[in-house]
Amino acid sequence: MSTQITFLGIGLMGDPMARRLLAAGHQVTVWNRTHAKAQLLGEAGARPVAELAQAVNGAQMVISMLEAGPTVQLVLQAALPALSPGALWIDMSSTQQAEAQSFHALLTAQGRRFIDAPVSGGVGGAAAGTLAIMAGGSAEDFAAAEPMLAAMGRATLVGPAGSGQVAKLCNQLIVGATINIVAEAMLLAQAAGADPAAMRAAIRGGFAESKILEVHGQRMLERNFVAGGKVATQLKDQRNILAAAQAAGIVLPLTELVTARYMTLAKTIPQADHAAALIGLEQLNPGQRVGAAPDQLG
Repeated sequence: MSTQITFLGIGLMGDPMARRLLAAGHQVTVWNRTHAKAQLLGEAGARPVAELAQAVNGAQMVISMLEAGPTVQLVLQAALPALSPGALWIDMSSTQQAEAQSFHALLTAQGRRFIDAPVSGGVGGAAAGTLAIMAGGSAEDFAAAEPMLAAMGRATLVGPAGSGQVAKLCNQLIVGATINIVAEAMLLAQAAGADPAAMRAAIRGGFAESKILEVHGQRMLERNFVAGGKVATQLKDQRNILAAAQAAGIVLPLTELVTARYMTLAKTIPQADHAAALIGLEQLNPGQRVGAAPDQLG
């Protein structure tokens, strides 16, 4: 049985995620601030709607995949008067924990429901339906959402509202730091006279193996920095990680260093892939460069 879903935010991630829902047989209404992006999904069977209130009217579930917490807040508040009683809002954007908790409080006070369900896996994972989905909310609401989330990836309930964002920040903490570590390994191999590609092949399968070494290590060798995950987005995540740490009363010294590296990189190439951390590292080491290929920045 299909569920009437409204999907808000048809961007790099939202487009393939909405297509997975359509492929699973769900009725999907789509809305985007730039309506032309929503219209592209009409050919795939979606119902593009230009007005936000009309888009959410009658929806059993609303899924938002928007730029950041402040954008989610604006869209949510604008949509709330037209939102059906008991409707479940699933925010799959990356926001701060406190923002997710405030969205939950606002919706429940108005007789609606809320889950924060940010994702990891990038555009490739969205297209393949293999996203890691980290959900925060009640067990009842998660059970209602899980069949829809299953069309987009593997969903796990990690705690009450806001916990999905905490899990996503933990994910991004590991991603951001590991990208920088892989970049350092690549540059060290190059500078010390080893073949970076052969070094990477040699250590794969050992304790240093990771998705970052596999995917972003290859990007660095090819110098392919066309954005999957952007430097600017990673920097936003890094700042949210530090905000969560401050709220929890802990210090994360390595994350502070990684954040500083992405702050520097964001001044010049904010739209490049976050694997461009290698470029920032090379700038600290004049005359050293991994590979001979030209940089692809997009």
